[in-house]
Amino acid sequence: MGELYNAAAPKKAANLSVNSDLLRKTRELNINLSATLERALKEELSKREAEQWVEENSAAIKSYNDFVEQHGCFGDEFREF
Repeated sequence: MGELYNAAAPKKAANLSVNSDLLRKTRELNINLSATLERALKEELSKREAEQWVEENSAAIKSYNDFVEQHGCFGDEFREF
């Protein structure tokens, strides 16, 4: 897999709606909203791309698993564990 996103891309302003109590409490604790949002979006993007990869490759994964079930893993005869 390549890079998840271009971390060097310039910042862009975005308008968001956030629960007012949640926003108040995060501001009281001096939580950096931009950094927190970027971290959460990166985690969600990573999760979604992994799910998409599994979905796109499910036929190949099933085929490989079927092959291993029938023939074993390459090098099984050399394993000592």
